[in-house]
Amino acid sequence: MHADDNHDRGLAFDLPGLLDRRGALGLLGGAVLLGAVGCAGEAGSSAARAAAGEIPDETAGPYPGDGSNGPNILTQSGVVRQDIRAGFGSGSATAEGVPLTIELTVTDDGAPYRGAAVYLWHCDREGRYSMYSEGVTGETYLRGVQEADANGLVRFTSVFPGAYAGRWPHVHFEVYGSLAEATKAGEQVKTSQLAFPEDVCTTVYATSGYEQSVTNLTRSSLEDDNVFGDGYESQLATLSGDVSGGYTARLAVPV
Repeated sequence: MHADDNHDRGLAFDLPGLLDRRGALGLLGGAVLLGAVGCAGEAGSSAARAAAGEIPDETAGPYPGDGSNGPNILTQSGVVRQDIRAGFGSGSATAEGVPLTIELTVTDDGAPYRGAAVYLWHCDREGRYSMYSEGVTGETYLRGVQEADANGLVRFTSVFPGAYAGRWPHVHFEVYGSLAEATKAGEQVKTSQLAFPEDVCTTVYATSGYEQSVTNLTRSSLEDDNVFGDGYESQLATLSGDVSGGYTARLAVPV
């Protein structure tokens, strides 16, 4: 179980920080956020989900590391990297676990969003977030930024995240209009989350190091998750690979 009971409790819990960070969204954005609070436990707003073709907006959670809630990794030298397993800067540890490649294809109005930047982060196999969780506050692993290529593709080399109490296994990401905007912790184009299919989670969590995830997974579901419970089809990654060779998770990210 994760040590912090406030971990990823959804948009209502994170509303003050989100409003501060996204003030530039104006009255419409505020209405969308406040509407989400009125839907008990619903992290994504119905208005955002109704946006034709776009991946739903979701909470960044209490551990984004983007300066909106404590530390800011985006302005640190070295954050632009493909392999996010090892820490950089003040971090020296390397996250362990089943190898995972994460590929996101970012599009805008159906066309590849060339030059967009994605900041991606997730917990380690013990359910801890670097920079925040007890024992790893000085670490910076499992966080990084990549610039989309001509096909709108960004690729990260990582490890399969664990399942902690209260949430379905997931990955957080923020999309920025450019690398320059991302590395100054500017305004996001989209904030969302990627979900993993249950069969792959079950297989991975049967391996050494993921013992606590076995129980946590059985106590949650995509349907009851406070982020994915209102519809997860567009956020459920396609997985290929196996435990020995590692997995690749792919997700289309229309913004």
